[in-house]
Amino acid sequence: MSVGASPIDDMTAGISILVDADACPVKQEIYRVAERHGLRVQVVANSPIQVPRDPLIERITVGAGLDAADDWIAARADARTIVITSDVPLASRCVKAGAQVIAPNGRPFTDASIGMALAMRNLMTHLREAGQMSGGPAAFSPRDRSAFLGELDRTIRRLVRRSPDQNPGAA
Repeated sequence: MSVGASPIDDMTAGISILVDADACPVKQEIYRVAERHGLRVQVVANSPIQVPRDPLIERITVGAGLDAADDWIAARADARTIVITSDVPLASRCVKAGAQVIAPNGRPFTDASIGMALAMRNLMTHLREAGQMSGGPAAFSPRDRSAFLGELDRTIRRLVRRSPDQNPGAA
């Protein structure tokens, strides 16, 4: 452990959060949780967005291409990364890369759930295109925000426990 560093700093070393930021309703919550745990956050968007002035928070502005932000995030997702996105195809790419992926409503995307999430997304797209259904997802609620905060905290703790080399007391 470095001088002045706390044990939590050493345990969370290497864990980072990638945020698909263009339509993310929980950015402020991510910043608060990341600050509490000393985690690096990269906020990825197609156009410049405001982020807090904090050395652990970095704004990444990618090109205006259709999947530019998704490609940037997917290329950097790994087993020490938490990705925040509601984009199911991006979530699938990141899960396959070993990342922990959470939707802003707190729903985790996992190996076990991503196939069904993709199938539902494709079905809903088909129904909307066929005129069988209109509208989008339900409005974001305080309950969603609370579920997100709980899942983000659980995910961080799970990543910390997985790293015996980063956590000398773990076996």
